[in-house]
Amino acid sequence: MDDFAYDNFLGLPPEMSAYETAGFAVLPIPYDATTSFGGGTRLGPRAILTASQQVELYDEALGREVAPNVATLPPVAPCASGPEGTLRRVRDAAAKVVKDGKFLIGLGGEHSVTAPLVEAVRSRHRDLTVLQIDAHADLRDTYQGTPHSHACVMRRVHDLGIKAVAVGIRNYCGDEAEFIRDAKPPIFHARDVQCGNDWFGAVTDHLGNEVYVTVDIDGFDPAYAPGTGTPEPGGLNWYQVTGLLAHVAAKRRIVALDVVEVYPAPPTSVTEFLAARLIHRVLGLVTA
Repeated sequence: MDDFAYDNFLGLPPEMSAYETAGFAVLPIPYDATTSFGGGTRLGPRAILTASQQVELYDEALGREVAPNVATLPPVAPCASGPEGTLRRVRDAAAKVVKDGKFLIGLGGEHSVTAPLVEAVRSRHRDLTVLQIDAHADLRDTYQGTPHSHACVMRRVHDLGIKAVAVGIRNYCGDEAEFIRDAKPPIFHARDVQCGNDWFGAVTDHLGNEVYVTVDIDGFDPAYAPGTGTPEPGGLNWYQVTGLLAHVAAKRRIVALDVVEVYPAPPTSVTEFLAARLIHRVLGLVTA
């Protein structure tokens, strides 16, 4: 492959990035209207795409080159009418990708975009379950006057009747704690998964055969991913997250992925590079 990097995910040449022949489609969603602390995640998709062009296609952990055909789509433009209009646009754009039989990869932007992405993927995968890697439960019913906040996204997934399993959680409010006590969604707190990997199986046991993976980058400890709007101490590391995803991919079928809440924080680019590497690893896991 030519060393020249094209301006798409992984810097792939036209014969490897055409939508018609690609099995994977990257959908950038530069949207952060409801972020409640550090803004700037609308810049995340562009930063991840740029960082991905420096990712080696050979994956040393998998022991092989991972170079599937991946199309990069135009960004979803936010709607001036507000969050509901924007999320409807996200759902419609994702629905076309899913209808065309592509593996959807959403790039946020804020985490609220996950609910419409999941809704679109469920149209093809009726028994879908969700694996959420995150610092926050995101189970508020409303936040700052809207049910479409990034802080409400997993509540909206719950409202769709889709089971979600959360890993790495270490911050939520009293109302969310009450919801967790009543609804009993499977939650693996960060403090409970810090030693060993015996929890991989317990997480996977809660998942159905088809899995949508949503990775809020703040699920990682800020030492590994400082570029995010709401960093929380005590998070997961690279080997915990990739080890879990490898276990899930071996036991279940991962059918779609998103990575959200990347907030570029120059001069470092470590967070967007981690996000790009993580997506590349999942490409390798699902094409094994």
